Amino acid sequence: MIGFLRGKLVHKAPPFLVVDVQGVGYEVEAPMTTFYDLPVLGEEIKLHTHLVVREDAHILFGFSTEADRTLFRTLIKVNGVGPKLALTILSGQSTEEFHRCIYDNDTQALVRLPGVGKKTAERLIIEMRDRLPSLGDSVMINAADTGSTIPAAGKPKQEAVSALCSLGYKPLDANKMVQNISAEGRSCEDIIRLALQGGVR
Repeated sequence: MIGFLRGKLVHKAPPFLVVDVQGVGYEVEAPMTTFYDLPVLGEEIKLHTHLVVREDAHILFGFSTEADRTLFRTLIKVNGVGPKLALTILSGQSTEEFHRCIYDNDTQALVRLPGVGKKTAERLIIEMRDRLPSLGDSVMINAADTGSTIPAAGKPKQEAVSALCSLGYKPLDANKMVQNISAEGRSCEDIIRLALQGGVR
């Protein structure tokens, strides 16, 4: 098991990034909450990682915090929640926001995430409530099928649409989410953040 990676960030195109660790480039999938914290290309980063082994691929997931990785690992133990859906949940909500949804029985906030229907939201609340204390005090409130091809670099809004599709949104919905967001002076990550928040354009 690869516990963490420390190296130079050489590529980022949500949800994929590449870390150069002493000449070896590790391709990693990460939630948007991790992308928001990434430095500029060429800077050193450390990611907490989780390796998923399938018959057709070995997929490495990376997280900026131990709390996010712990939540990811707990989520994939829930019936019907695979790595891709867990990544989508972590992209749409911070760890603290997810905790709040569980404690407040807020199924409405959960079903707004792609791939999370009412039954899945109810199952998450029931199964995660008993598991949340094991996630640690640092995140307590007071807290599938994935491809391995890195998208080609393009305009920020196009990259944002591609990233949202990778997170489970339908292409039409992804386009609608970003169409009114100005790309001027904004990175792909900025556009995705605004699209997910549905806030000021």
